[in-house]
Amino acid sequence: MAEMTYAQALREALCLEMDADPRVILLGEDIAAYGGSFKVTEGLLERYGPERVRDTPIAENTIVGLGTGAALVGLRPVVEIMFMDFIGLAVDQIVNHAAKFHYMYGGQKPVPLVIRTPAGGGRGYGPTHSQSLEAWFMHTPGLKIACPATPADAKGLLLSAMRDPNPVLFVENKLLYGQRGEVPEGDTPVPLGVSRVAREGGDLTIVTYSRMVGESLIAAEALEAQQGISATVIDLRCLCPLDLEPVVASVTETGRCLLVAEDYQTGSVAAEVGFQIAERCFEYLEAPLRRVCGLDVPIPCARELEDVVLPTRSRIASAAFELATF
Repeated sequence: MAEMTYAQALREALCLEMDADPRVILLGEDIAAYGGSFKVTEGLLERYGPERVRDTPIAENTIVGLGTGAALVGLRPVVEIMFMDFIGLAVDQIVNHAAKFHYMYGGQKPVPLVIRTPAGGGRGYGPTHSQSLEAWFMHTPGLKIACPATPADAKGLLLSAMRDPNPVLFVENKLLYGQRGEVPEGDTPVPLGVSRVAREGGDLTIVTYSRMVGESLIAAEALEAQQGISATVIDLRCLCPLDLEPVVASVTETGRCLLVAEDYQTGSVAAEVGFQIAERCFEYLEAPLRRVCGLDVPIPCARELEDVVLPTRSRIASAAFELATF
């Protein structure tokens, strides 16, 4: 194991794959000379040259279209959308092209494309630079979605994404880039579509992903220390494909389930996951499903207001206590 930040783990994955496979290229705004808005690709231009690490115009639809075309002719592009809020400009290329071509061409043309994008709030960036929009893309057959919560998973899931024959939307929460953690050395992919039990407990089940995994773990530790209530915390890791087997096993035992996600509550990831849990675990539930999500309002710039809008460990702990004592 080596200790590194989430951003360093992503960079290590990119370097491992670019060293091993000359077909891997990087495309995006300010990813080359500047090293990316969050410095994930810093130093890669010098290491791999301008043929493989390319700055693009500010044109998200073009960036993803270029990546899709490159994937169709045999390359393995990793494109970056600087902020997930900008991904709306590329929805046509993602939803109607990258995710569909393999099906439309009868399985003859895979699209091995990775779309990396920073998401989430907590930095005071305001309503157009702070959103978590991954629920939009759960509605798209043919597209995989990875949302790593730890440096180890950032590296391992990105390695798997770059090797997958399908397009993968790789969502990186901005507040995680500086988070440090132990990361396995060498070529250590983490399979897409396999959930992780991050904490064991017997009183309720917390289901979450991305940055909310860490917040949920802190809330669960506080809840047990202060109230004697023990929670299982399950990190989904990927939203497509969605692995609910550990969730079903845990909810069957605890009878209570809290879903935590940073995105807006209406039509959220938690809504879809919660309904699937209800379909599979209804007879075991001893209390209604509960959600802690972002509020259905634009995300403010003011940090005090942002703290009200986004899920927090205190909101998670309060909801978990109420659910456990229902």
